Amino acid sequence: MCEVAIEVKDLDIYYDSVKGFSVKHDLFDKNKSRRQRFHAVKKVSFQLDKGEILGVVGKNGSGKSTMLRALAGVFSADAGSIDLKGHSVSLLSIGVGFESALSGRENVFLSGMLLGFTEEEINRKMEDIIEFSELGEFIDKPVRTYSSGMYSKLAFSITVNLDTDIILIDEVLSVGDEKFSRKSYNRMKEMINEEGRTVIIVSHVIPMLEELCNKVMWMHEGKIVKMGNTSEVISDYKRFME
Repeated sequence: MCEVAIEVKDLDIYYDSVKGFSVKHDLFDKNKSRRQRFHAVKKVSFQLDKGEILGVVGKNGSGKSTMLRALAGVFSADAGSIDLKGHSVSLLSIGVGFESALSGRENVFLSGMLLGFTEEEINRKMEDIIEFSELGEFIDKPVRTYSSGMYSKLAFSITVNLDTDIILIDEVLSVGDEKFSRKSYNRMKEMINEEGRTVIIVSHVIPMLEELCNKVMWMHEGKIVKMGNTSEVISDYKRFME
């Protein structure tokens, strides 16, 4: 019998957005609020067994990244439940997880401690993280001075060297220079092949999902349209996008 790694039931997530406005409208229409509530994820339910690799596809704005961040604990569910069955989880996503005023090295410690690692464990992995990131002396510079490529290098290096049971990847395997992208992709393939690792990858790069994933989820307007066999779901998604 397979061990369940992730169980999501009737997940609902809303967030507030502010409508565009004119000065005239703002002056003369005092009763109408400019704040809108957006239903980003709608009654999403699914289950993943330990060791499964799930790809998530869908148009921009379909709720993919919002769902991923809820799984990582960045967003709270407005309704429904997320059960990670006690497994540790890490999120690899640009713009999430670093304090811009701190150095890269300090952010390694911060990220590691948030993932539940001890200072001693992080210290043991520090040189591996720095070497893989290829940041050199920039590891001691504030993260606010980093380019997006440098940021992604550090984020990926932390994720692949501080092992967690569940890895969530949001559109970052193709960032950075070509050499680093290739190295990252190969390292991710190695991690996926390790027994017991559960991975969810949000990406628009269909060939990568076809190669790496044994399941695919297609989301549209906050809902799951279809989830199942990789080739079957991707084939239906391609027809829809055409």
